[in-house]
Amino acid sequence: MATGRFAAARSRLFNDYGMLLGLLVLCAFFTAATWEEYAPSGAAAGRDAAAAVVRAHGAAASVLIVTGGGDESAAFAAACKEALEAGGATVLRVAAGDPIAVRPVLEEIARGATKIDAIVATADVAAWSLFDNLGAKFPALAGVPVVTPPKHSWPTFLTMRNLRNIIDQIVIIAVLAIGMTMVIITGGIDLSVGRLIALSGVVTTLLIRDHAGGYDAQPFGMVLCCAGGIAVCAGVGAFSGVMVTFCRIPPFIVTLAMMLVAEGAAYLLSHGQSVYQVPPTFAWLDRGSLVGDIPNAVVLLAVLYAIAHVVMTRTTFGRYIYAVGGNSEAARLSGVRVWSVLLAVYTLCGAFAGLGGVITASQIISGDPKAGNMYELYTIAAVVVGGTSLAGGEGKILGTLIGAFIIAVIGNGMVLTGVESYTQKIVVGLVILGAVLLDALKKRGFGRGVGRSFLPAPRP
Repeated sequence: MATGRFAAARSRLFNDYGMLLGLLVLCAFFTAATWEEYAPSGAAAGRDAAAAVVRAHGAAASVLIVTGGGDESAAFAAACKEALEAGGATVLRVAAGDPIAVRPVLEEIARGATKIDAIVATADVAAWSLFDNLGAKFPALAGVPVVTPPKHSWPTFLTMRNLRNIIDQIVIIAVLAIGMTMVIITGGIDLSVGRLIALSGVVTTLLIRDHAGGYDAQPFGMVLCCAGGIAVCAGVGAFSGVMVTFCRIPPFIVTLAMMLVAEGAAYLLSHGQSVYQVPPTFAWLDRGSLVGDIPNAVVLLAVLYAIAHVVMTRTTFGRYIYAVGGNSEAARLSGVRVWSVLLAVYTLCGAFAGLGGVITASQIISGDPKAGNMYELYTIAAVVVGGTSLAGGEGKILGTLIGAFIIAVIGNGMVLTGVESYTQKIVVGLVILGAVLLDALKKRGFGRGVGRSFLPAPRP
């Protein structure tokens, strides 16, 4: 008895947390694989370089600061100068630009009688040939060291820039995956979501351009235009639901047809060109921030998943979705309006695709008829990898979110480790196949006679 309870608990633990464990393993692997030394930049690097000079030459050192161009170089120079002067050091000059611009400064200092203890530079500037064998070029500077910020060891995978890239990659797919999860749990599928992204973005930006003032559009008008783009995609989803429920056309065929319709409509409405006559503030949904430094799109994603989780686990509608996917005939006999559930989930799937299109348009500040290419496949992959069964009746919203992270982390990690794009597609395809195979094995017992389940039954 105890052994049976332990086995059941272990199986439940694996089903609930297996994908999360897999995600953590992937993150640990890419963290280790991308661990490397890198040269810091910006203000923090300037302070580090100032501290290195003080340690080596004392607080009263005389220093020349040399940087290249750009905002980060300017921040480096300003922070380094401030830190050195605050500690009592003397900053002789700040030379910025290319080697041609810096050489006269070195010549001037070499001709003068001013003592110089160190030259501070960023790592890329210190690599200039101008600083090779400095004493031979400028005898007065012989023995003067070129100090650079100390290098740091840190995995590229865990840098803030890369983590933001992962978030940018995951937001659209994760939004689409909410509706796709509901559809797949009912035993259906929706192949049109990728093209609905393009349609929503084009419709939204056209409405802003033609009816909300274009570049001068105000927030309220843009919100209404976004709602219009989402409503159009929800209407497409509702049409797919009608075809599936009342006309009994297989979901694969219906949504494949609507994928082509949505793609053609996006190109016709935009005449094959991006619609970019929108104000810069349109980027607020993706790039703006109401909660600290967290992008608005991430906050929206968290809210949507929290609501979807409650709907699927705590409401009658959620139970009906599982019932229809588990056995639609039994659900009908139990009083569930199967047609209304199917119509609702396809409509919601279209609406989520429309919202994904609005976020995409906010990212690129335009409506692009080519946007969303292949997103339907990555969305289905996220849902399946997250534990939702393609046979219907099983799946979890939070599992889908984990699946979306897994797909994004795999893609991002392969880019960082130099895996070519063709190989990336092979790996993602194998991951999807493995997830489907795992689902099939679980339905056959997964460990309890798995091998026997593939063998024909013995003859009596």
